[in-house]
Amino acid sequence: MHKVFTHPQETWDTRFSSENYIFGKEPNVWLARHAAMLKPGGRALAVADGEGRNSVWLATQGLQVDAFDISPVGIEKAKKLAAQEQAEVNFSVSGVQDWSWKPAHYDVIAAIFVQFADPEMRAALFANMIASLKPGGLLLLQGYTPKQLEYKTGGPPLLSHLYTEPMLREAFASLNIMELDSYDEVLNEGTQHSGMSALIGMVATLAG
Repeated sequence: MHKVFTHPQETWDTRFSSENYIFGKEPNVWLARHAAMLKPGGRALAVADGEGRNSVWLATQGLQVDAFDISPVGIEKAKKLAAQEQAEVNFSVSGVQDWSWKPAHYDVIAAIFVQFADPEMRAALFANMIASLKPGGLLLLQGYTPKQLEYKTGGPPLLSHLYTEPMLREAFASLNIMELDSYDEVLNEGTQHSGMSALIGMVATLAG
């Protein structure tokens, strides 16, 4: 396995130790494009949200937000960002395997670039996300496609960790997939997601 994933907490603690927010302070562009789909007052979960850019933004949209990340260094930066934006987020230090997944609990789950997960971890993660959605709940997911290996502008250099449309359709077959698009776009999200990128975005709901 690529060394970046051998000791994930130590790896991300080191990355997040920079004074700068390495993915920026603004939300993921694709996530923010779907703001109109969010209903204030609902419960939201930001999966592996690092320095907090997406969870803080979700809170500013009027949602009650839980967020977790494996890195305590990242979580401390996320708390600072929340304070700057006067946003209330319930932050926890946890890996995806250790998070206390609650069945039928969330109106919204955002999983943005959770591509540290190998196929086995990813299958369990996706199953937990589906189980944690309330009926009518919304899943917003973005990741890189295999073409990203050519661009090398972010994400893991591991084909097995990248997303394809058939893979996502199979993994989320129990949901109503409203949108599933593969596209190329220039990202400017901190130093880690910068430049032309091969992206995939999915919006799906659990039948209510």
